[in-house]
Amino acid sequence: MTTTHWIRYEAEGRAGFGRLDGTLVHEHTGELFGRNEATGRRLELAAVRLLAPTQPSKVIALWNNFGALRAKLGLGLPEEPLYLLKSPNSWSAHGAAIPQPRCGGKVVFEGELGIVIGKRCSGVGEAQALEHVFGYTCANDVTQADILNRDASFTQWTRAKGFDGFCPMGPAVVTGLDPQVLRVRTLLDGQVRQDYPISDMTFPVQRLVSLVSRDMTLLPGDVILCGTSVGVGSIKPGSLVEVEIEGIGRLANRLDA
Repeated sequence: MTTTHWIRYEAEGRAGFGRLDGTLVHEHTGELFGRNEATGRRLELAAVRLLAPTQPSKVIALWNNFGALRAKLGLGLPEEPLYLLKSPNSWSAHGAAIPQPRCGGKVVFEGELGIVIGKRCSGVGEAQALEHVFGYTCANDVTQADILNRDASFTQWTRAKGFDGFCPMGPAVVTGLDPQVLRVRTLLDGQVRQDYPISDMTFPVQRLVSLVSRDMTLLPGDVILCGTSVGVGSIKPGSLVEVEIEGIGRLANRLDA
């Protein structure tokens, strides 16, 4: 299966997108999730600033979607996807700093696979779900852990996961991958903290896309974060978090010192 790496970038003061081939970016014009064509212009990757690989209308983040973490936490098997929405101010790119929340507290990394929707998707069946998937990306579902259960009457998922810069994604969106064979590795200051297979997901990609699309229409560029597994941990100021998925690349972001 042929894979293609697509990136969004800024060069010479303007945003663009193109196909990444090694260290060369082949500029395209048109729409990333629609008709586009190569312009013939090529840029060195080192000469551009990477942007978030998509501009979604929403990012959907899963909870309790991996068997290993469910067993560790003693959670029950969910009958349907459990999810929340990440806010637009939280989206950021490879290389961007993760700002510290003004309220302080414990900041936690969660390395995840992101499913990038390529075609409008509403109430689709499992058999057709993958036709609506454009590709896959790396993501870090950053969380301010202290806030989550601070008020006994209300679990604050949106606030805890919605701070500025709390959803880095990238560095690319890759087409032509089989997600079931992928592994997510998360490194903290060079040390591997997470290493888990996507095949351990409770709801595989096609079922997840189908079920979510029954609740809400998914639009081109929307991202579903598949949830995380064991190994989640806190980030100290100045520490570097890298989320690596073979076939996609390595997303790297540092928590502001």
